[in-house]
Amino acid sequence: MVARALPVLEVEASLQEEAQAFMADAGEPVTDERLRLVLLCAHPSLPRESAAALTLRLVLGVPTEDVARLFLVSTPTMAARLTRARKRLAGASFEVPRDLAPRVAVVCDVAYLAFTTGYAPASGAEVVRADVAGEAIRLVRVLRAVLPTSVREADVEADVEVDALLALMLLQHSRRDARVVDGRPVLLPDQDRSRWYVEEVTEALDLLRPWVDAPPSPYLLQALVAAEHAIAPTAAATAWDRIAERYAELEAITGSPVVRLNRAVAVAEASGPEAGPEAGLTLLDGLVLPGHRLPAVRAELLARLGRAAEARTAYDEAIGRCSNLAERAHLIERRARL
Repeated sequence: MVARALPVLEVEASLQEEAQAFMADAGEPVTDERLRLVLLCAHPSLPRESAAALTLRLVLGVPTEDVARLFLVSTPTMAARLTRARKRLAGASFEVPRDLAPRVAVVCDVAYLAFTTGYAPASGAEVVRADVAGEAIRLVRVLRAVLPTSVREADVEADVEVDALLALMLLQHSRRDARVVDGRPVLLPDQDRSRWYVEEVTEALDLLRPWVDAPPSPYLLQALVAAEHAIAPTAAATAWDRIAERYAELEAITGSPVVRLNRAVAVAEASGPEAGPEAGLTLLDGLVLPGHRLPAVRAELLARLGRAAEARTAYDEAIGRCSNLAERAHLIERRARL
């Protein structure tokens, strides 16, 4: 425990010794200590993924098990990576960076991963940890406020991605009250949309409006998908064809298996009740992912096709893999309905 805390203690000591705060173009110091710690842990000597994982664990207190799930690796593998990252930083100089540009992307990744641990906890009994998600949103707000004009003008993609990330988080966070009823998860199509926070949706759409025609980038595409859900008056009116197209663009950019999973869901919805499930299952062929979401989606699509026995088997796999108690109970209930 002492060894794990040491890098953070060194950073905090270094911050106390700083004679001058980092100054943004607007003349305002970076006074948010958590953002300063994240910026420092996003050290150029670390690979981007290691910097994000280390910051989640040491600065934001995300359990190693949950960090491992976010990066799609086993807990022992992630523990080893964190140990190597800590050793690599052992002799590093913990100075507040004068140039934010090289670290903006890492801070964005860290913030969104932290948001994910609150929006969709991998373990425990809670469906949503609104305080964790809210802290991640605050982090991005501070980053956006202190991002110098010179960085925004020199790196348009960074400018787009920071705005898009904040919009994405706000859109997802706006549904927090509707996602839980009596401690049980409520899927997006079944949510009471009157419980969504309209002011957060409005702010997010305003953030996205200048960038709708910008070149595609990861957070922008994800935010545009979330916006499609937000602007649809009802779940039935959702433009699944446009969502499927966005996910296809996103998969081409990232190659992420998680994006492929989400694309399969969108394609299944866009293709209609007859052809949709088969189209979705086809996209899932050969896909490998840890956790319960892949077998859960496969189970739902199989159930729609009337292949009850196969659906039960897939649900059993999902239930066995699920560490979130509320989601596990939800899966058990859906299996029982077969």
